[in-house]
Amino acid sequence: MNYQKYVEIAKELVRDYAPKIILAIILLVIGLWLIRIFTNYSIRIMNKKGVDNSLQSFLSSLLSITLKVLLVITLLTQVGIGTTSFLAVLGAAGLAIGLALQGSLSNFAGGALILFFKPFKVGDLIKAQGELGQVKEIHILVTKLAVAGGKTAIIPNGVLANGNIVNYNQGDKVGVPINIGVSYDSNIKEARQVILKVMNAHQDIFDSPVPTVNVKELADSSVNLLVIPWTTPEKYWRVYFDVLENAKEALDQAGITIPFPQTDVHLFKHEE
Repeated sequence: MNYQKYVEIAKELVRDYAPKIILAIILLVIGLWLIRIFTNYSIRIMNKKGVDNSLQSFLSSLLSITLKVLLVITLLTQVGIGTTSFLAVLGAAGLAIGLALQGSLSNFAGGALILFFKPFKVGDLIKAQGELGQVKEIHILVTKLAVAGGKTAIIPNGVLANGNIVNYNQGDKVGVPINIGVSYDSNIKEARQVILKVMNAHQDIFDSPVPTVNVKELADSSVNLLVIPWTTPEKYWRVYFDVLENAKEALDQAGITIPFPQTDVHLFKHEE
């Protein structure tokens, strides 16, 4: 008897809610499709208006999330869940959600600070949180860097906005610091000319700013030179590795040695 009662209740629920659920699924698919179209359209409008690429990524992500939240609320209402009760439950859970999402809220605030103060933009080469790479995307929660080896570093905006950032860009040009050591017996002026010749022959290195070679430090086993060629952010690593390799070959040909760390050990004979 009870079994029959539950079957009737189930049939009634299916009869009452199945059409609404099917309609909600259809509206969900259509809504997500429209949101994607609208977001892409907004990006095209921002491109035409000359909006900064960094701001485009942030605003498009924010717009997409906002529209999806509104879509979910609309679908819940369509199924039969009252908006008032839904908002009441959401408000009651707000404190718990806020505590659980402290990191995400911090990242959101960090993204807003980055876009407001503009310590870097899409395309810049930066060093942050131990990663050196070109900024590819700035989202509402994270920033993506293209680093050496074809890898992507994803850094939360919260720690990024509150940490140290080194921006290597000077307009659309970037300096590539390279350390090269030569022996104390070497002629520094000759070594400088050899390395400058290597940089001047490289097709991806700019003539202005002028490449430089300066003494950085007098180390234990070598005189360390700081070599700085200038190129575009996209070609940073290519120039870095090319100059390092070509400078080594050119210095070898010129008879200028690149020393390796060594230790002199003196032995004394003890006489009794």
